Amino acid sequence: MSWFGLLLVAHVLAAIAIIGPAFMMPLIRRSAGTVGQLRFAFGITARLAVLPKLGGFVLLITGVWLMILTRAGLSQMWLNAAILLSLLMVVLIDGWIEPRLKKIMKLIAERQDGGSELPAELGPLIKRIVPVETASQLLMIAILALMVLKPF
Repeated sequence: MSWFGLLLVAHVLAAIAIIGPAFMMPLIRRSAGTVGQLRFAFGITARLAVLPKLGGFVLLITGVWLMILTRAGLSQMWLNAAILLSLLMVVLIDGWIEPRLKKIMKLIAERQDGGSELPAELGPLIKRIVPVETASQLLMIAILALMVLKPF
């Protein structure tokens, strides 16, 4: 297999490492109905969070390398749009969602009763995150579509 083929495989695997957990983590958290379940869900998502970070690094390196090998640079509009949407997604996740999740995790850590229902103050916090998580998931779909279809 050529360098291009190996890089492309690594690039696709890195994208899967990002997309899989990023889609599943919100669903896992939303399924929790008690403090104990939410604590467990945060434990799982904390362990899964390493995959998107590692995948993002590999995706960036292989993407730049592929651009160099193909001499595409930033001349293709679909690539520019995908990069822009990726940056927007990172800002949403790291700048908006993560700080709010940390606040929720802190509130959950303070609770001693693992089996009780979720505290009322968590409802509004969780509901504010859901639309932004959905938006980031839609951005992932758009980026994936741009990468596969290369429409313009």
